Amino acid sequence: GGLSNNNLKYLSSSSETEPSNTTLAFDRSLKKLQRSNTSNLYNKEYDYIKEEVASRLVDRLDDIIRDEGFSLALDIGSGPGHLYREIVKDDGFGEGGGGIGGVKKLVMLDSCEDLLNRDNEEHENMDDVMKKRCGTYKLVGDEEGPLPFPAGTFDLVMSSSSMHWVNDLPGLWKEVRRVLKPDGCFMFAMVGGATLNELRSSLVLAEMERDGGVSPHVGPFVDFSDVGSLLTNAGFDLTTIDIDTIRLGFPNGMVAMEHLQRMGESNACLNRRPSMSSDSFLSAACIYDGMYQLDEQDSEDSDVEATVQVIYGIGWSPHDSQQKPKERGSATQKIGEVKAVQHKRL
Repeated sequence: GGLSNNNLKYLSSSSETEPSNTTLAFDRSLKKLQRSNTSNLYNKEYDYIKEEVASRLVDRLDDIIRDEGFSLALDIGSGPGHLYREIVKDDGFGEGGGGIGGVKKLVMLDSCEDLLNRDNEEHENMDDVMKKRCGTYKLVGDEEGPLPFPAGTFDLVMSSSSMHWVNDLPGLWKEVRRVLKPDGCFMFAMVGGATLNELRSSLVLAEMERDGGVSPHVGPFVDFSDVGSLLTNAGFDLTTIDIDTIRLGFPNGMVAMEHLQRMGESNACLNRRPSMSSDSFLSAACIYDGMYQLDEQDSEDSDVEATVQVIYGIGWSPHDSQQKPKERGSATQKIGEVKAVQHKRL
C-alpha cells in the first residue's frame, strides 16, 4: 500500500518532577520485542508512513526562523533514524551551519537496540557532505525512564511516530521540558485518536458476532483536544498544534494488518486477549473489505483504505524574551466599548 490523497487540517518523571499517577495501558516489553523483530527483517518497504511523517515534521522545523539554529538536538524514540535522514538532506544555514534547523549534533535515543542500529551501515556509507552537516550519537535508553541528561542540555527535542506507545506521556513531556535549555523547542509528531478507525470497527463487529465480546486491538491513542492542555501542564509556552489525516490504500484488510505487523505496530495493550481465533480474524478481514472500500478514482491498485491521524505539536521552554499575555484585569476598555469603524467604498 502506498500514500494516497492526504488532507491537511490545520520517559517518566525525574527526581525534579512530581510522579504521575498513570494507569499502564501498554506492554512495553512486548512492544520492544515487536520492534526488534521488524529490525531483523531489514526490510525498509514498510517504513513508508514513518518516513513520510518524519519528512513533514522536519518541514515544520525548517519553517522556524532562528538565527543561531538548534545546534544540539535529541530524537526520542528515534528508531533507525528517520528524522536524521531528513535533517541531513540540506544545509540549514549555509556550509558549516548544520543540517535543516541548524542541527549539528543529533542524539538518537531508543529502547530497542536492534532497531536503533539497523541502518548503521547505511549511515557509514552516507555522502561525506551529508555526514559533515550533522553528526549523531546513538544511545539505548528507555523512553519512559528519566532521560539520562542534565537539565538544560538540548536546544531542540524531537520525536516522530513513537510516543503513542508511551504509558506516561505527561511524565515524558515534563522530562523533555527539564532537559531543554531556556527558549528551547519541543517538536513532535504522534498518532492521534482517530487512527485506524476502520480496523477498530471491523474487529469489534467481528468479535461481537463470533465471540460475544470485545477486547482492545488498536491502542488507546491520545485525542487531539487533549494535547494542548498536556503541553501547557508540562510547562511549555507558545504551543502550536495541527493535524494531518493520511489515507493509505491496500489491496484488502489482511494486507493492511500485515503491514501494521511488519511496521512493528501490532497490538501491545496490556489487557489484550492472548490470541484471536482464526474465525474472528477472517470475519474482521471480510467486514473490512466490505465496509471500507476506496472510491473508484482513488483505487488504482488498492481496494480498501486506512486512515492515520497524525498530531503535530510545538512547544517552547519559557524564556524572558518570549511574548507573554498581559495580566488578567489589566485591560483599559471593555469589548463592548470598542466601536466598529465603517469604511466607505471609493
